[in-house]
Order: sequence, then C-alpha cells, then structure tokens
Amino acid sequence: MTTRAPARMPAGARREQLLDVTKAIVVERGFHAVSIEGVARDAGISRPIVYGHFDDLAGLLDALVRREGARALGQLGEVLPAALARADPEERLAAALGGYLEAVRADPATWRLVLVPHEGAPRVLHEAISRGRAAVVGQLAAALRDGDRGLDAPDPELAAHLLSALADEAARLLLADPGRYPPERVLALARWFLARMVPPV
Repeated sequence: MTTRAPARMPAGARREQLLDVTKAIVVERGFHAVSIEGVARDAGISRPIVYGHFDDLAGLLDALVRREGARALGQLGEVLPAALARADPEERLAAALGGYLEAVRADPATWRLVLVPHEGAPRVLHEAISRGRAAVVGQLAAALRDGDRGLDAPDPELAAHLLSALADEAARLLLADPGRYPPERVLALARWFLARMVPPV
C-alpha cells in the first residue's frame, strides 16, 4: 500500500514515515519482503531519499526493530509498575496481565513484530525480544518474591518465566483472533486460577 507524502518533509518526520512504511510491509508480508526500492515506492519517494536516512537495508531494519522494541517496552513501563505495586496479590497479577493485553490490543502491529517474529527477522529483533522479556521476568519475579504482601513463591524466577510465557501466549491469541480471545475472556480465566493459587492475605 503506497503512503504518499509531501516531496519535502522535515528529516525527523521523514524518518518516521519510512519506518512506518517498513513496519507495514513487515506486518503484512514479512521481513523478507522489505527492500529499499519497495519502501521508497510505498512511501512515494525516490530511493536516494531512503538512503539519505538509512545507510542500507540492514540499517533500516535495525532502526525499525529498535523503535518498535522501545515502543513495546514503553507501553509495558506505563502499566506494569502500577499493577505490580497493588497490595492485593491476586489483583496485582490480574492487573499486570490486563495491562499487558490492553497494550497489545491498542497497538497490534507493534506487538505482532515482538510476539510473532516473521521468517527472516533480523538477529537484533530476537536480541531485543530477549532483553525485553528478561526485564519483564525480573519485575514479575520481584512481585512473586514479596512475601510481605501475600506472595512468597518457592521459586520466583521460574514462576515469573512461566507466567510470562502464559501471558505471551494469551497475547498471541488476542492478535490472531481478537473477537474470540479478548482480554476480558483471558482475565476471567486468569482470575479463576488466581483465586485458587494465591493464598488470602
């Protein structure tokens, strides 16, 4: 799909436009479908303009991955700290999951890149995903370790990894079929589990 833009555009805006066009191609057809020529064509500009912002295709994809990874982590950074600070342990985990799923529902294109990497995805994407997952697991492990507020998991790190994997799978289901797997359905089941797993405070 061609994204026509003015011939002259501020450098920052042009760079964002090119990343948006690249993102649309990746989400629709995969990383292997991205080319400098294709991005230029879809943006309605010439190839030299693309090269003026990115040295080569690898640089373009690297910039896209870094931007989308930062965007996803930023979205989680807005919801997880407050959710994990709640006093009630059941509400803490449910709020964290709910915030995550709402972030995915609000920005599905970004999260498709993060959660459903296409064939041919650059190594930098896998590295960014690993770093992001490690950060989330660390926050979850800290919450699961907090015995003073009702949670005292025998193995917080392992529990955090497993909860993160379950949350990611719920997010993938939401991306694949939002009508069938909305956050509300996932949260209803999560609360059912939590009511049986989390001891009363």
